Amino acid sequence: MATESFDQLSARYGPAYRWFLTIGGMVASFTMVFSGTIVNVAVPDVMGAYGVGQDKAQLLSTAFIATMTASQLLNAWFVHTFGQRLAFCLLLAVFALGGVICSVVQVLDVIIFGRVMQGFAAGIIQPIVMVTLFKIFPKERRGTAMGIYGMGLVFALGLGPVIGGITVDTLGWRAIFLVPLPLVLLAFAMGVIFMPSQRDEGPRTPFDWTSYALLCIALYCLISGISNGQREGWLSNDIALRLVIGIGAAVGFTLMQLREGTRLLDFTLFKNARFASAVVLAFVFGMGNFAMTYAIPVFGQIVQGYTATVAGFLLLPASLLLMVIFPLTGRLADLVPPQLPIMGGLILFAVGVYYMAGADINTVFWSFAFFAIISRVGMGFINPPLMASALNALPPERLNQGSGTINFFRQLGGACGINLLVVILEIRTQFHSDSLSATQTIANATTREMLEHVKKILQADGVPEAMLDSLANDYLSQVIEAQATTFGFQDGFLITAGVFILALIPAWILGRSKASP
Repeated sequence: MATESFDQLSARYGPAYRWFLTIGGMVASFTMVFSGTIVNVAVPDVMGAYGVGQDKAQLLSTAFIATMTASQLLNAWFVHTFGQRLAFCLLLAVFALGGVICSVVQVLDVIIFGRVMQGFAAGIIQPIVMVTLFKIFPKERRGTAMGIYGMGLVFALGLGPVIGGITVDTLGWRAIFLVPLPLVLLAFAMGVIFMPSQRDEGPRTPFDWTSYALLCIALYCLISGISNGQREGWLSNDIALRLVIGIGAAVGFTLMQLREGTRLLDFTLFKNARFASAVVLAFVFGMGNFAMTYAIPVFGQIVQGYTATVAGFLLLPASLLLMVIFPLTGRLADLVPPQLPIMGGLILFAVGVYYMAGADINTVFWSFAFFAIISRVGMGFINPPLMASALNALPPERLNQGSGTINFFRQLGGACGINLLVVILEIRTQFHSDSLSATQTIANATTREMLEHVKKILQADGVPEAMLDSLANDYLSQVIEAQATTFGFQDGFLITAGVFILALIPAWILGRSKASP
């Protein structure tokens, strides 16, 4: 079959072609991100079904994230080797097969392998779709294109926990792997019809399996080591071995990318100051986006006592609003210098998260949801000009490499953001727990008064006198733990807000750097 280019397909389908291709690409990209977050709510059920700890069950998420992050760099090789249409459809087929494996097999290790398959496909498809949208829109509307792209990503992050919670509660945890498959089939059909099949000119280069293996090992070992370090002990043999292997693999990968020849990560891209600044901002964007997507539902469940479904709805109003404003902020990115909406978005995000740091058990649902709206609106101002500015800084022949690189660092920021936030929460919660416990002495009048009040309530309920002291002290321990957890989350929110304020520096540098002609 003859290859078909953008221009040939556009001539065949007319002015509507651009939107047919956009819809097909966004359905695929949305599904990839959606599938990454929908599984998180199933971790407790997997632990119960297989009698394993969180470290094993969490591999359903960690393996997906690590593989998806690493494979972001493979899109240039796939497009050059297979062409956009065949690469797009092959990867969707791999993703669907991984979902079927996860839904039917009984062995947990095979289910984790299915998630690895899905993460591999998801990581490559996202930058392919990003470059496709960038190419089919004229230069003066590329901010709009990136607004549409970002709309799908952020909406998927917000909707995943909601759909995941409802699916687990109604159909069981295995059904979450089947939920995305109808969208995959729709994207596949639209890709066969509308995705260009033209392949880049030049000889096909061999795949760099060694570099890719080193990158996967580095990401998995570092992500799992950091996420489990506080719980298992940073100096424990397992954590120390993971961190050493991860650092060694990362160094090996970096050295291989500095050599001449075919590379997964081209460090010469960072000689462009605008692109380098955009990569830093993409990393911070990923950190904040993924960290808050994780923290907000968990805060709702642990601190405010919501169910998994209700906690998932905390992000839904903000996600729905983003669907409206992303096209508008994308259009704004075409009209003003990119640093202006980016810096405004960074400040808005920091303000929203700062107000979250004042939330506790008494904060009502809609107040916290409003704080989430403020932060997510900030995200809406950051992403379109950031992605458009990054790709505009590169010549056309390097768009696939540039797209893979900036998506890689955005995803890497997301993986780091979740894991570092979890570590911060654990460390600060322990700190506050120790500090609060130290104040609970016989000299503390407030504590004595509370214990006496609890004893009276228990006595009125008929609790034997011999059990009053132990039950009252147990209640005090629960109060301390709840308060320490709240303080830990508040510290985590404050630190996240501070990181976004610091990100104003690379945003300012991006504004002073010149774009590629």
